[in-house]
Amino acid sequence: MDSKNFGEILKDLRKRSGLTQEQLGEQIGKSKSIISFYELRDRSPSPVALIKLASIFHVSTDYLLGVDPARRLDVSELTEEDIAVVTQMIDLLRKKNQNRQKLR
Repeated sequence: MDSKNFGEILKDLRKRSGLTQEQLGEQIGKSKSIISFYELRDRSPSPVALIKLASIFHVSTDYLLGVDPARRLDVSELTEEDIAVVTQMIDLLRKKNQNRQKLR
């Protein structure tokens, strides 16, 4: 299981997305301080806020909560051709990483 907690996961996703706490708060209808509280684990998001956050970052609520360590990709707005390209790329990256591990 992923050792990160909700606050760490949220902060990591927010930073990788290039969002400030204020920008993220605006997207879910919360203040910057509420986002800070979430990241510091001083408060927990409501189910509605949790769903909004998962939607923004294209992850499951289970991933956000640290329940499911697998990060899933949302391909709902991609064409079948796009999905095939992404799948091929993922396969190539997995093979590259497996080869790298074998060399160690």
